Amino acid sequence: MAGQIRVGMAGWVYPDWRGTFYPAGLTQKRELEYASRHVTSIELNGSFYSLQKPTSWLSWRDATPDDFVFAVKAPRFITHIRRLDDVAEPLSNFFASGILALGAKLGPILWQLPPSQEFEPFLLERFFSLLPHDTTAAAALAAKRSDRMHGSEYLLTDAHRTVRHAIEVRHHSFASPEFTELARGHGIAIVYGDSDSRWPVIDERTADFRYARLHAHTSLHPHGSYDGDGIAEWAERTVTWSRSGDDVFVYFDDDSKVRAPHDAQSLLAALQPDVSNVLHHRDDDIS
Repeated sequence: MAGQIRVGMAGWVYPDWRGTFYPAGLTQKRELEYASRHVTSIELNGSFYSLQKPTSWLSWRDATPDDFVFAVKAPRFITHIRRLDDVAEPLSNFFASGILALGAKLGPILWQLPPSQEFEPFLLERFFSLLPHDTTAAAALAAKRSDRMHGSEYLLTDAHRTVRHAIEVRHHSFASPEFTELARGHGIAIVYGDSDSRWPVIDERTADFRYARLHAHTSLHPHGSYDGDGIAEWAERTVTWSRSGDDVFVYFDDDSKVRAPHDAQSLLAALQPDVSNVLHHRDDDIS
């Protein structure tokens, strides 16, 4: 059975999208509502910069369609400041912050490492061992939050569901069979990053889903977006992954971000005529 395909973009709050993607007169409060009806998933990135409040997670859940899914970018405090070391308490705080409030709309959690971080097998093994792989384990981890979280936490899960994790690496030392096998052993998906040679491109199946981030770096895509051939290439790759049985998550994070929602819609349009397992976006009239 083919896996489901979801396509979207990284974030949704960008001033340059107003009047180019968002219609004139749309209030900022309704931008997520609008965006979520034109793609099938969004990478939530506010969580990268700071812990969000339970009320925010609940509002994002309620603003989106029933079959919508968020990928969640994990806190940079864990990945860039602590650099995956001594992170048991920050992990608990992250899972206590409200991420479980997304319920069935919680998709993969993205762990993006800084470009300066090299592959350290022991460090990665220890970090991977801390990650919860279902919502029951995530709630138990959240319960270990620090005292400062009391009164601003969300510790409940409405059902026992799988929690997926993807890791995006940006140092070429990760381009090794040892890293691939380590990720595979823990069921962590390695992000396929479509960029130039600044970062490694690792096209390996290490989990039951595939995760791609499409950056359209200008050395590869002079206009900062994907042309017809680029969209066709990604449609073919996405279908190939899906037909192997894996769910597929594709997010546009174009260097020229104003293009991301348009490229996401172009990929959805290229996929939908022939692929029944693409979750359809809906062009509802929201203004």
